[in-house]
Amino acid sequence: MLRVILVDDHPVVRAGLKTLLAGDDQIDVVAEASSGSEAVAKAGAFRPDVVLMDLRMGPGVDGADATREIVAVDDPPKVVILTTFETDTDILRAVEAGASGYLLKDSPPDKILHAVHAASRGETVLGEQVAGRLLTRLRTPQAELSGREIEVLKLVSQGMSNRNIAKTMFVSEATVKSHLVHVFTKLDVDSRTAAVAAARERGLIS
Repeated sequence: MLRVILVDDHPVVRAGLKTLLAGDDQIDVVAEASSGSEAVAKAGAFRPDVVLMDLRMGPGVDGADATREIVAVDDPPKVVILTTFETDTDILRAVEAGASGYLLKDSPPDKILHAVHAASRGETVLGEQVAGRLLTRLRTPQAELSGREIEVLKLVSQGMSNRNIAKTMFVSEATVKSHLVHVFTKLDVDSRTAAVAAARERGLIS
């Protein structure tokens, strides 16, 4: 039997996943957790084979940080991220933290079951969309935005004009325009709307 822990801050989601996994006679859900810190504690107490981990669960330890702690022990369980978030930053943080898989919550039930079994065997499991995004990110050099450039983008995303952004940041309009030119170049876009969309996609702004 594969021992599994479910981690999600929504009881309804945990209940649905538990019902799904209960249909597999080779899987035993040994515990549930509603936060990252609780997941770390229960992984230590129950010693599961696989942890199905949500990524964002409100304040406190998130799924990526919890994953990092869980896999840091001797003979750690495998962690499969199951989330609604698929920004480049989210995916990379999870993979770098040591996750063995990354699936979106709208994945077909059989894919989720397959992921649990595959992860337990030491295989890496990525949803098709996630794998595509990760490959694109790895193949395409990413220019880093400065803190000021990200600040300008956040204000742009709020619908502010260059004049209002300049007043808010206590700089000249020319400086704001200069930051935007650099942002457009680094993100390979040609408009404010496209810049905001690209930044959100990469997880640079929320």
